[in-house]
Amino acid sequence: MRSKLKIENKTKSLNFKKIAQTRRQRGYNWEDTLVKRFNKLENWKAFRLGSPSVALPDILCVDNEDSIIFTIEAKSGTGTTLTVPFDQITRCLNWTNNFTVYKIRKVILAFKFLSKKRIGVGQYEKRELREFYKVWNEKKSPIDIVCKYDGTTYALIQGEKKKMDLKDYKMPFISKHRKIRSKGN
Repeated sequence: MRSKLKIENKTKSLNFKKIAQTRRQRGYNWEDTLVKRFNKLENWKAFRLGSPSVALPDILCVDNEDSIIFTIEAKSGTGTTLTVPFDQITRCLNWTNNFTVYKIRKVILAFKFLSKKRIGVGQYEKRELREFYKVWNEKKSPIDIVCKYDGTTYALIQGEKKKMDLKDYKMPFISKHRKIRSKGN
């Protein structure tokens, strides 16, 4: 009986590791896609800055011609919501605020809802792939932000939903999956 429990626990542990690896891979792919989109544009240069253990934004983008810098926090997933924790917004703000030579400094939250929706453990259903680009309002203190599949956003304060509507941002590249939330939603 004891060895059966050990095998079950080891299997669960391996499953969690595989799930975490898949989640990281999705995040890496989304970041890589964004970097490639920026680097295809004239005057833009984009860089992935490293792993989450380093206190850096996911992506740094600059346009030296037009004096623009973006720090981007990228989230990708199969759920109906994606969350950006306040500390990730804080580190993006710290970077953009330090580069005062740039006239336009923005923190962008890039959300990608994959074309499969998770409905259970290992179970998915098809849906439309959607991308949303939200600009952080620098007048607001960093707080956990949630983006829903329909593009609406809200703050999460100690588990409570609070109204916080972030504006859509028109990125300098084109994506057929980019959605802009209509005012009626």
